Amino acid sequence: MFDGLDALLLARIQFAFTVSFHFFFPAFTIGLASYLAVLEGLWLKTGKPLYLDLFKYWVKIFAITFAMGVVSGIVMSYQFGTNWSVFSDIAGPVIGPLMAYEVLTAFFLEAGFLGVMLFGMNKVGRKLHFAATLMVALGTFVSAFWILSVNSWMQTPVGYEIGANGQYLPGESWLAIIFNPSFPYRLVHTVLAAYLTTAFVVGGVGAYHLLKTRENLHARKMFSMAMWMAAIVAPIQIFAGDMHGLNTMEHQPQKVMAMEGHYESHPDGAPLYLFGIPNDEEQRLDYALGIPKLSSLILKHDLDAPVDGLDTIPDDEQPPVFLVFWAFRIMIAIGLGMMAIGMWSLLARWRGKLYEWTWLHRAALVMGPSGFLAVLCGWITTEVGRQPYVIYGMLRTADAASPLEAPAVGASLLAFILVYFSVFGAGVWYILHLMHKAPHVGELGAKRGDTGPIRTAGFTPGPTQNPGHAETLPGSKEEVD
Repeated sequence: MFDGLDALLLARIQFAFTVSFHFFFPAFTIGLASYLAVLEGLWLKTGKPLYLDLFKYWVKIFAITFAMGVVSGIVMSYQFGTNWSVFSDIAGPVIGPLMAYEVLTAFFLEAGFLGVMLFGMNKVGRKLHFAATLMVALGTFVSAFWILSVNSWMQTPVGYEIGANGQYLPGESWLAIIFNPSFPYRLVHTVLAAYLTTAFVVGGVGAYHLLKTRENLHARKMFSMAMWMAAIVAPIQIFAGDMHGLNTMEHQPQKVMAMEGHYESHPDGAPLYLFGIPNDEEQRLDYALGIPKLSSLILKHDLDAPVDGLDTIPDDEQPPVFLVFWAFRIMIAIGLGMMAIGMWSLLARWRGKLYEWTWLHRAALVMGPSGFLAVLCGWITTEVGRQPYVIYGMLRTADAASPLEAPAVGASLLAFILVYFSVFGAGVWYILHLMHKAPHVGELGAKRGDTGPIRTAGFTPGPTQNPGHAETLPGSKEEVD
């Protein structure tokens, strides 16, 4: 079945497939863990049961997503030994300790407190439970810290020495390796992307339930909090992305050339291409539509600044332009769309129509999964733009693969596709099923008094109140201000 296919290509497809699946889950759990900490903190501070209901609603979704992220991440690590053994041998002295630090710090931190967070609400004190939630949130960030440090070192390798057997060995300072030139920019950009991904999922779920009934207090609160995040963080993310791009321009210029579609050099100012079809064979951008000199202004803050193109890069060192060019544009378009939704929500809030503008709710619902597409396109831009190197400028991808035959790699790839779509597909379906249900009073079947005085603060139950529907509760305006 796989005879005649390239084992290297199949190995790259396999890793791309598994890491793409995996990336969806941490991109959500990093932001969702922090959101849960905020909800529980607000509940403890204000005593409003609405925040506790939302915490219990989203913690179920977090638990499922976190489990799928752990399982999909373990699978990836095995591929370093099976499909990329040469890379593991050569880069292991640098990469191995960094990945071990992730396990010893983040994974143990998350595993140690996750059980308390999920099952200890009525078994430990409120402050201890809140501390456990904070530790889980911290653990997701620490995990991102170490993994992005590894990836960034592969993008901008520094602080290493070459051993007698050709291995990359740590130099005098681990700090130089950990805090390599692209790491701070990539960390900020990726974590903000995770927060925006979570915000738009939460906002999309809130919008979905607002479209069914505008009086749902829980949906109002979710939507309001998500729109604040979109309005504040989306512009910051665009700025952080610009700074990350300038850093990439300094250390990986051919990646930026591919992102911009600059096959040719521009000595008097480069245009910003909005559209085009990259043609690697002819080394040109077909059907190009651009704004003159705007790329020079963005990249070098000067309309007339010269910008080098791929004509200055040897053919065998150029990345595949088509994937990088279009993945970058999709990511940028989604980022601008997120900022537009945030600004729209500010206008609606100012007009007192945040829960009444149906088209805003529809737009937020459509944008709900947009963060996942944005982070996937960002990953494609970063990883494909690094090609043909797995360690930029040092180790080529073709030289890093294990000496395997195509049928062996193809068989495992087919198995991954079947298992991933069945297992993780079922998990995603169940998450969507949970999101389809509106959050309500007494999530997880809790009774009104089962969490003590704070749980019941502000409630005076009446005979007509239905605990299954938040819109029947008094004080709706106060709950969502």
